[in-house]
Amino acid sequence: MPFTVEQFFEVFQRYNVAVWPAQVVAVVDAFIAVGAALRGGRRANRLAAVVLAALWLWMGAVYHLQFFRQINPGATIFGVAFLIQAAMFIWFGVVRDRLTFDPRLDPAGVLGSALMLYALAVYPMLGSAFGHSYPASPTFGLPCPTTIFTLGLMLWVRPRLPVALLAVPMTWAVIGTIAAVQLGVAEDFGLAASALLSLPLLLRHERQLEPRPA
Repeated sequence: MPFTVEQFFEVFQRYNVAVWPAQVVAVVDAFIAVGAALRGGRRANRLAAVVLAALWLWMGAVYHLQFFRQINPGATIFGVAFLIQAAMFIWFGVVRDRLTFDPRLDPAGVLGSALMLYALAVYPMLGSAFGHSYPASPTFGLPCPTTIFTLGLMLWVRPRLPVALLAVPMTWAVIGTIAAVQLGVAEDFGLAASALLSLPLLLRHERQLEPRPA
């Protein structure tokens, strides 16, 4: 790893101080996306997709390319991948109208709600309990908690989620979990759990829609 634990948390501190109050805006945007998903309808679905795109655009362009790249050259690749993810949310959710949010009291819907609750409320509380105090802490709008939130909201998509939208979040779940183990960011262990629990449910939508043999 090309940086130390101290350098890693210093990036969070510089980021949080520099962008304030963007962290609050990110949380508000998350609630807007959840509200739109609960409301349903074409405009609301598009709004939720736009919010997801904005969050991933922010993480790619601001965090990875402007802050994280200062200590990790690999952040350039991460930044580009996150920008592609943002573009895919616009493509599938706005241009193609292929993201229909329909939360239900089924395993996917319940897990999705739990993951979003974790990302917005449990994650910062755990961070504080583990000694990661603001501003030297990962806030919402940064990759790990926002990826967990994204997976949660995608579990509300019916009847199917375009599989292409899973590539970057699932890849980041692996990268983020490895980094969490090495850097001691225990709240990020939820990233691995969210990926492992959500992937089978997201892929099950695809299997259920495959045509049955005659």
